[in-house]
Amino acid sequence: MIKTAITEMFGVQYPIICGAMMWLCKPSLCAAVSNAGGIGNLTAANYETEEDFRAAIRETRRLTDKPFFVGITLLPSIRITAEHHRMYVRVSAEEKVAGIEFSGTPLDKVAGMEAVDLLKKAGVKLFHKVGAVRHALHAEKIGFDGVYAAGIEEGGHPLNDDVTTMILTPRMVESLTIPVVTVGGIANGRTMAAALALGAQGVMMASRFIATKECDVHDNIKQELIRRQEFDTVIYGKSIGLQGRGLKSRVIAEVLAIEERKGGFEELIPLLSGQKVKEAWETGDVDYAPLMVGQSIGLISDVPTCAELLRRMAAEAKEISAQAAKLCGN
Repeated sequence: MIKTAITEMFGVQYPIICGAMMWLCKPSLCAAVSNAGGIGNLTAANYETEEDFRAAIRETRRLTDKPFFVGITLLPSIRITAEHHRMYVRVSAEEKVAGIEFSGTPLDKVAGMEAVDLLKKAGVKLFHKVGAVRHALHAEKIGFDGVYAAGIEEGGHPLNDDVTTMILTPRMVESLTIPVVTVGGIANGRTMAAALALGAQGVMMASRFIATKECDVHDNIKQELIRRQEFDTVIYGKSIGLQGRGLKSRVIAEVLAIEERKGGFEELIPLLSGQKVKEAWETGDVDYAPLMVGQSIGLISDVPTCAELLRRMAAEAKEISAQAAKLCGN
């Protein structure tokens, strides 16, 4: 067991959280991570109705009696509306989930302080994934229980401040009184030890959990992540104000070409469709849709179970930390 503010807050064995991943963070993977001693994640936007979302929470509880997070992204979407966001918050409070990973617009600006109060009264721990100290300070001010320091290395939508994990983590640690969780470039015990040395109380990783036996994704994708290296991702979407990091592919090359010639949102959105991503995960075609993975893919070399991965990370983190202490004369 590694003891940090995160393990104490949730009563878990390891300070390792699975990040929200569209179409992939479903009850089976969520429960597998939690049963392995970490904190699993159930991505709310996988579910378009209250009945399906509530059923997914209850199915996860059937598979694990351990704590898990719900992931809610508060960004404009064609498929997910503001009404969905309000429903996700309300149901999460009613079901008293252990915690929520918010990303995108601050919760109080989307749903008001009453949403924050509702969740806190239900005992739900609130974390916001942010890429800047100024945004972390806002989360602390409105009563969040912790923040994710999301560096430019991460897959998904890193903030266009473009600050690395190595700088962002200690900046947040020195600026906040609530726990900081490091995001971006985390995939093994060595990187977890580095995050803890920088003052983080835990780590969140997503790309690494794709290449696990419990992740419901085509094996071609898992093998591609093993084959690819840290330089095989690219930033796109800057021209439309929705920066993303994804795996280099034919479709990403098309997106970048459209951006280079000043093409607009209307041209880009068909290529960036979430439905296309869902199909790519299922078929294993890495060139069909933008697969949002981070630079940590350079550290992926196998497909373990979640339990094997977390045990290995904890052991390696302890070994690396001991080596560092020895170098410092302790």
